[in-house]
This record gives sequence, structure tokens and C-alpha cells, in this order.
Amino acid sequence: MTDNIDPLLLEQIKLYAFSLSLALIKVIIIFIVGRIAVHFTMKAVTRIFEKYKVDVSLAGFLTTFLRTVLYIALVLIILQSLDIKIAAVLGVLGAAGLAIGLALQGSLANFAGGILILVFKPFRVNDVIDTANVLGTVERIDILHSHVRTFDNRLVIMPNGALANSNVINMTAKDTRRVELALGVAYGSDLQRVREIVLDVFAADERVLSDPEPVVRFVKFGESSLDLTARCWSATGDLWPVYWDCMEAINNAFVREGIEIPFPQRTVHMRSK
Repeated sequence: MTDNIDPLLLEQIKLYAFSLSLALIKVIIIFIVGRIAVHFTMKAVTRIFEKYKVDVSLAGFLTTFLRTVLYIALVLIILQSLDIKIAAVLGVLGAAGLAIGLALQGSLANFAGGILILVFKPFRVNDVIDTANVLGTVERIDILHSHVRTFDNRLVIMPNGALANSNVINMTAKDTRRVELALGVAYGSDLQRVREIVLDVFAADERVLSDPEPVVRFVKFGESSLDLTARCWSATGDLWPVYWDCMEAINNAFVREGIEIPFPQRTVHMRSK
């Protein structure tokens, strides 16, 4: 059948096949070398992050971002090797990027919020935060969303854009926290003795810090009780155990000392005609 083909056309087909084969081999070589270069670059970056103890969430984001940039650069190098005009490709990508950006404004806001959170670190993984009526532990910080596990074991996925532009209370940012107990005793109680009992309870608990010094103060005359506030400081992780244990110990001490803890009462006067 080759006898019926124009020799000039056959020669052109051979030249085209040869050029295509060379181009394919060149692309394969560039791709293999590029992947090896990306692999070693990412290993070096990872070691740098580990050496300087970069935050895990920020390191993960930067690693993913850098890997993406390197692969985009590799694709552009391959296109350049095939004599494809990069300027035209970048123009098309720019127009497509503008259209995608307009369509994904909310996601871009979350992306920017994620960068702000990872850079400025208003909270980290394992911190306890309170925001937008959600109280829980931060399990993961992605580039678009943060995952918060509430104390009743619900997973709340919150957009980073909203988190970056709202008030966030970080419960575990500091090493110590103040424990505040609201107490009430019956009218006629010896407040000085009540104060001594509460301070003795604080002194007996090793988790209560001596500095700042615990205090017990009379607050107001309640409807059925003399209201006091008792305050002490503890390590952040001990806050709730100290609160629960001290409340129980104070109750037991009041019972032993005969300090009455009142309940709401009403006095009704009956009048007849």
C-alpha cells in the first residue's frame, strides 16, 4: 500500500512523527526532572518548617500552596518547551480566574480569612473558643473552614471569613484562669466566719494558686440571702475541676459549721374584713 502514497507526503509524515516523538520524549524528561525537583524542594521546605517549629496548620497550608505553585510552573515550562505562547495561555487563565473569582466571592473571603487566622493565630488547634454561640475545641483549621468540636460532641464547621471578622473568645490562650463562685448564706450569718471557711477550702486545694490571692467579698443583699462572690486562680486546665470540687467542699463545710444556705422564701400576710 505504501507504493500508492506520494513519497513527499510519506516523508512529511515521517518527519512529523519524528518531531512528535522528540517532543513527547522532551515533555516526559522535563516532567520527570520537574517532579524530582518538586519532591526534593518540598522535603527541604518541610525540614525548614520542622527546624523552626512552624505552626502545623500554617505549615500544611504553605506546603500545599507551594506545591501547587511549583506544579503550575512545571506545566508552564512544558508548554514553553512545546513552543506554545505562554502569554496567550496566561491571558486565558487570567480571564477564567476573574470569572471564577466573581462566582466564588464567599469562598475567596473564607480563603483570606483562613490566611489571617493561620498568620496571626487568634486561636490554634486544641484551643477552646467561644464564638457565634459555639463553644468547643478547635480540631482542625483548613484554608476555608475551621472544625470545632463542642462539649456535647457535635462537630461545627465554621467559615474562616466569618471567624476572622467576628469576636472570638479564646478560653485557653492564657496559662491561668480565674475561678468565680457565687455563694449565698442566710440573713444573720457571720460573714467573717463564712469568709474564713471559704478561704480554708481554697487553701486545702493544691490546684488553687496563692498568687493572685483568693478573695471572698460580700456582693449584695439578695431577696432571700446575703450574696457573696468567691474568686481564686488556677491553671487553665484545672478551672472546671477546681470549680466543681470547691463548690462541693464549701457546701460540706457550711453544713458542718451550721451555716444556713437559704432557699427562696415568701412571707404571706392574710387579712380579713
